[in-house]
Amino acid sequence: MNLSERSEQEVFRRNSMEQLRLMGIDPYPAAEYVTNAWSKEIKESFKDGAERRQASVAGRIMSRRIMGKASFMELQDSEGRIQVYLSRDELCPGDDKELYNTVFKKLLDIGDFVGVQGYVFRTQTGEISIHAETLTVLAKSLRPLPVVKMKDGAVYDGFKDPEQRYRQRYVDLLVNEGVKDIFIKRTRIFDAMRAYFNERGYLEVDTPVLQNIPGGAAARPFITRHNALDVDFYLRIANELYLKRLIVGGFEGVYEFSRNFRNEGMDRTHNPEFTVLEIYVAYKDYNWMMAFTERLLEKVALVVNGTTRVSFGGKEIDFKAPYKRIPMIDAIKENTGVDITDMDEEQIRQACRQLGVEQDHTMGKGKLIDAIFGDTCEGRYIQPTFITDYPVETSPLTKKRRDNPELTERFELMVCGKELANAYSELNDPVDQRIRFEEQLRLSEKGDDEAMFIDQDFLRALEYGMPPAGGMGIGIDRLAMFLTGQESIQEVLLFPQMRPENNALK
Repeated sequence: MNLSERSEQEVFRRNSMEQLRLMGIDPYPAAEYVTNAWSKEIKESFKDGAERRQASVAGRIMSRRIMGKASFMELQDSEGRIQVYLSRDELCPGDDKELYNTVFKKLLDIGDFVGVQGYVFRTQTGEISIHAETLTVLAKSLRPLPVVKMKDGAVYDGFKDPEQRYRQRYVDLLVNEGVKDIFIKRTRIFDAMRAYFNERGYLEVDTPVLQNIPGGAAARPFITRHNALDVDFYLRIANELYLKRLIVGGFEGVYEFSRNFRNEGMDRTHNPEFTVLEIYVAYKDYNWMMAFTERLLEKVALVVNGTTRVSFGGKEIDFKAPYKRIPMIDAIKENTGVDITDMDEEQIRQACRQLGVEQDHTMGKGKLIDAIFGDTCEGRYIQPTFITDYPVETSPLTKKRRDNPELTERFELMVCGKELANAYSELNDPVDQRIRFEEQLRLSEKGDDEAMFIDQDFLRALEYGMPPAGGMGIGIDRLAMFLTGQESIQEVLLFPQMRPENNALK
């Protein structure tokens, strides 16, 4: 960007930066600035009549009121905002008043970082403030912040355009109240889960993001090239097969917060890069995992919000355990009146036509059943509900039901009509697993571009023997949406995927 393209404010701020340098003041000093207090703690601990407290704070100037020899500014640090009182004669006790008259009144702007040392007091209007004794320039802001104005409880000139907010999250966090709290809660979700797992002796691990085989889920992968090896790799679509290798290797319980990538569409509930928690525990099954999952989510909700109840999309959701459990085929019958229990593939296709469910020739019996559930039932489960016993065709990594080999010991947890968790009694029979993979290959040859690859090394691992195990994955981004009341996934991702900007940066 050349000088002629800069706004008047940007030119003015750059001139102020140069004037600071000419005065011998570095607008970006390298030395450490030592702080010993923060805005929220200062306000909460202040007591009238107590001994005067010295404080050293640092933050960004968010507003200024210049009134001759005395002025006020509002300083924002990581915890909030606090007022600072500046007296010209105290900051500049001698005859030279240049620091105040030039630096503070003319060369500092809203958005600049400063350090303030002084004492805490209450103003005549009752506001707890810091009486500045020294002022240090820490960083000059060369772009003006959006000015957000409040009048009669309404926001004017706010930084509200979603595309701007997501592209410039750094500005969004600065000027829009409540945005920072969303991401603090998101981190608390991770903390609460880790504590829950660690207390039970499960081990957090890391598995590869670059994979030879994009296994563990039915999804389209991103492909990248490894130059040194001269081969294509896939960005991880799931970490399941690696975690199960660790169960083979002797760990009893492992978990990972996995960054996954799927080369698919984007909407209000899907981002191509997303975070999933996956956990695998030896000697367990999907019944145990259902109880484990509902207790986990109840605990996380309490840690993050202090209550199991959240408001989402105008509905109140309660994460208090236990949750309702219903087999998929029963859910279809309950919501449509159609009983598909003993139907063959052609009869299920006819049921799809009867119910107005879209289908195509690549879909086998299992995918047709899944499509019926997705179109006619899924959105009706508002409170947390376990949908169980999925078809074998759509669950190639799952044990078959003990009493019905056409179904599997699998559940998905539905909340507000969306999948939040997916879990299995893990298939540990290497012969059956190979047959399932080969069936996925046949589906791929029929045109199913989400069918799984055959992972020969995973099959080899199973042949060494894997104990019975229960596994479960939770979409962290979607859980963050529910626990913060945000209806768009972009609101809970610090930097969601965006199309490239068409023009040069403005």
